Amino acid sequence: MYDLESRTTTLGQNIVAFVKKLPRNQITDSLLIQLIRAGTSIGANYCEADGAMTKADFKNKITICRKEAKETRYWLRVVCSTYPGLENKTDLLIQEVRELIFIFSAILKK
Repeated sequence: MYDLESRTTTLGQNIVAFVKKLPRNQITDSLLIQLIRAGTSIGANYCEADGAMTKADFKNKITICRKEAKETRYWLRVVCSTYPGLENKTDLLIQEVRELIFIFSAILKK
């Protein structure tokens, strides 16, 4: 099976490493901060879901995970269009986020 805690942590780490390599300026700083916040909060919310005391709390946290994953995908697309030529570097991150969205959606349907 999938270790979602590890997978979401790795995604957050990969996003931070990706952002560290990009040139920054006044315009891009806010975009990159948004990307880091959304991308790392997926794992944080998953950890909260994993420790949920009730089914309702679990469902709420997984819903937040899915929302944050969708937001991360959005920011990755914006950053990609802001830095021409990054498609190859963002494709893997976007693919991982897309898969997590599908996983969280499947969890919510159960």
